[in-house]
Amino acid sequence: MSATSNEKTNEQRHVIRNRVSFLEQKVPGYASVLGILVILLVWELVCRMGIMPPLFLPAPTAILSAGWDMLTSGELHENLWASLYRILVGYAIGAVCGIVVGLLLGFSRWMDAIVSPIVYSIYPIPKIALLPLIILWLGIGETPKFTMIALGVFFPVVINTFSGVKNVDPIWIKAAVTFGSSHFNVIRKVILPGALPMIFAGLKLAAGTSLLLLVSAEMIAAQQGVGSMILHYGNLMITTKLMVGVVVLSLLGLLFNRGLQWLENKLLPWK
Repeated sequence: MSATSNEKTNEQRHVIRNRVSFLEQKVPGYASVLGILVILLVWELVCRMGIMPPLFLPAPTAILSAGWDMLTSGELHENLWASLYRILVGYAIGAVCGIVVGLLLGFSRWMDAIVSPIVYSIYPIPKIALLPLIILWLGIGETPKFTMIALGVFFPVVINTFSGVKNVDPIWIKAAVTFGSSHFNVIRKVILPGALPMIFAGLKLAAGTSLLLLVSAEMIAAQQGVGSMILHYGNLMITTKLMVGVVVLSLLGLLFNRGLQWLENKLLPWK
């Protein structure tokens, strides 16, 4: 009887292991680029077969050739560096301000009561709608673009940081205060580490918003930049070079996401 019972127990354990095996699957490194390669292959075949006219949808190889020409001529460098400068400065300002304000909102009930209604009332407003007003206030130059990007980054970051602070276990905060920690140390050593997962969620969400606002601002009030380049070649109906700008934006978005993911893994190794 005991041998039979042990066999049944082993079979049940085997079944349980099989049921949860999908949680332990190892994904090969090439899987992350497999989907992109399939899309590019289908895209190239559609263009080669003449299903879509080149004016409306140029082939990936034609876009690559146009991108190489723009790279060797220096045109792509100038526009890319102009956009990178704007997005890095605007993103940094919006992220830092959003994290600081989010921590204060979550830590102070007075700040929460006074500032939260303002944040939640302004957040739904499309930021691009404020661009004419910002240009009127700040003039034409780099400052309005920095401000637009910073505004687009600030609100997702502050809301996610606030939510992350509220999700920190109050017992940790009470324990830190009981052992004599100052308010600054409580925020730095207890609240901020506990809120980091939500903060990074807000930073990733804000990365896409910052690219959108960057392109919008450059299309309206810029002589250089990827957005200005896309608008220029769109007006000239040169779709290969227009698509080069779109590809550059997609690569920037991927680079932002991978960079933030790497930083999150470094700061949150337990995730």
